[in-house]
Amino acid sequence: MPPLGLYIHIPWCVKKCPYCDFNSHEHHSTQLPETNYLNALINDLDSELTEVDGQREIHSVFIGGGTPSLLSGNFYIQLFAALNQRLLFSADAEITIEANPGAVDEANFKGFIDAGINRISLGAQSFSDAALNRLGRIHDNQSIYHAFETARNCGFDNINIDLMHGLPEQSLAEGLDDLKAAFELSPEHISWYQLTIEKNTVFYNQPPTLPVENILDNLFMTGLDALAGAGYQQYEVSAFARDSKQSRHNKNYWRFGDYIGIGAGAHGKISGSDGSISRRWKTRSPSDYLNTDKKLAGSTLIAKEDLPLEFMMNALRLNQGFTPQLFEQRTGLSFSKVKNSIVQLQAQGLVDTSGEHYHTTQKGRLFLNNVIAKFSE
Repeated sequence: MPPLGLYIHIPWCVKKCPYCDFNSHEHHSTQLPETNYLNALINDLDSELTEVDGQREIHSVFIGGGTPSLLSGNFYIQLFAALNQRLLFSADAEITIEANPGAVDEANFKGFIDAGINRISLGAQSFSDAALNRLGRIHDNQSIYHAFETARNCGFDNINIDLMHGLPEQSLAEGLDDLKAAFELSPEHISWYQLTIEKNTVFYNQPPTLPVENILDNLFMTGLDALAGAGYQQYEVSAFARDSKQSRHNKNYWRFGDYIGIGAGAHGKISGSDGSISRRWKTRSPSDYLNTDKKLAGSTLIAKEDLPLEFMMNALRLNQGFTPQLFEQRTGLSFSKVKNSIVQLQAQGLVDTSGEHYHTTQKGRLFLNNVIAKFSE
C-alpha cells in the first residue's frame, strides 16, 4: 500500500479573497460552531475507516481551508485526542496547519503545539501592503512579521511562508522584494507560485491588470536564482526548502500516495487491496456537512487507462521525478505503458534521466502542461 496521509478541511474564513477558488465560506458571527464541527469531523472519519484499514500508519496530516487558525487551540487538542484513538500515527508524523496572518492568537498557537501540530504554513502572499490590498487580504505587512514571531515563540521550528508572484500591477523589483523579505525571516520552507485566474472567482469575472509576459518570465527565472542563492532547494515546481524540510504531506500527493479527506469539501484518494484506486469527496456546504449524517458527496474509481495521466500530473512536478518501480507500485501498470511517451519527450529535451529517475528538464518544467498532456494521448 502507498503511504497514507490525512487531510482535514476547515471551510470558514473572515473574507473570501477575489482570487480564491477553494471551498471557503465567509463567517460573520462572533463564534464558530466548533463543537458541532468537531463531532462532524469524527463522524466523517469513522465512516472513512469503514473503507480504509485503520492500522495503516498515518505519515502526515494537513489542515487546510478556509482559515484553520480561526478555530481555537482547544478545538485542535480535542480533535487530535479523538484522532489518536482511531488512527495509528508514525512517531515522526508531520502535522501542518494553515494560518492567516490576519487571524493570529498566541493562545491558539500554543494550543496548536499542545495538540501535536508541528508545522505551520503562513499565507503571507506578499509583503507589499499595496499588493495585499489588491488581493483583498485581511492582513498587512506587519501582521506577517507578528504571525511569524508568534509562531516561533510558541515553539514552531518548521514554518512555511506562502508567496505568490505575477500579482496585479506587480513589477519585477516588487516581486523580488517579496522574496527578499521572506529570506530575512528565514523560514524552513517557501511556497512560491504564480497567481492564476480560476473560474468561479471575482478575478475571473473582473480580471485585474496582470504583469506582461516578459516580466513574468524574468521574475520567475530571477526568483529561482534568488531562492537558490538564499539556500532554498527547489524540489517541486513551486516548493523550496532548507535543511531537508520538504513538505512530506505534499510530497505524498506528488508521489501518488493515498490520503483520507475529512471536512466540508475535502477530497481523498484511497488504494484498495484489490488494486483499485478511488477518489472520494465530501459535501461542500458547511451547513449541509454539519446537518447531515452522510458526509460523502461522491466517489469514483480511476479507470486503468487514466492512471498514467493521473500519476504524471503529480510525479512530474517533482524535480527528482519518479522511478519506473514507483510508477508500477502506485498504478499497478507496467512501465511499458508510458515508455514510448517518455522516449518521445526525451527526444524533445523535455524529460531526462538521473540514475533510475525520470524527470523534467528545466525546459520541461517551463512547458509542464504540454509534457503532462502527452500521457493523455
